[in-house]
Amino acid sequence: MSRTKSSHQWMQEHFQDEYVKKAQALGYRSRAVFKLIEIQEKDKLIRPGMNIVDLGAAPGGWSEYARKLLGKNDKVIALDLLDIEPIAGVDFIQGDFREDEVLEKLYKVLDGQPVHLLLSDMAPNISGNKEMDQPRSIYLGELALDAANSILVKGGVFLIKMFQGAGFDEYYNQVRQRFTSVVIRKPKASRARSNEVYILAKGFK
Repeated sequence: MSRTKSSHQWMQEHFQDEYVKKAQALGYRSRAVFKLIEIQEKDKLIRPGMNIVDLGAAPGGWSEYARKLLGKNDKVIALDLLDIEPIAGVDFIQGDFREDEVLEKLYKVLDGQPVHLLLSDMAPNISGNKEMDQPRSIYLGELALDAANSILVKGGVFLIKMFQGAGFDEYYNQVRQRFTSVVIRKPKASRARSNEVYILAKGFK
């Protein structure tokens, strides 16, 4: 009963959310794009001349926004387990990026070109049990950091959504060991009660 009540409350809050309304009005795929827009306006992480890989890209809002900021020959490659509606100028790979077959597809699309920015807005399926959800979040973060270690060019940038809680500080320190500059961002579009933050790491070593 409580879950039904909380689900109803979430739905009500979702449709009254100013960012949901703005996304619908502006034709964005989800409210999540406003988080990236705010970070971009502050930190200027996306620039023409970059190639970008977007992990956990569905429904595609981040890739769609990033594509508009890049040059015609720059690449945006979106990966997700879920299918997404096609985006002009974005290469989409459906599958689990931990699998060799998916990585091979990624390298084929890159065709030897460097990756300058790795985006990850991935999150586990939330059960509501923090003791289960937080380790899953950290695990996804570690997978994304492994991907950054594999594909980022020296000096590259890494932006990842994480949830503060058990294991977060250790993960943050792992990121600091691999990058010269690491900061935490909490965009206004992140719900205030959520422990969601974004780690922005620049200067891949």
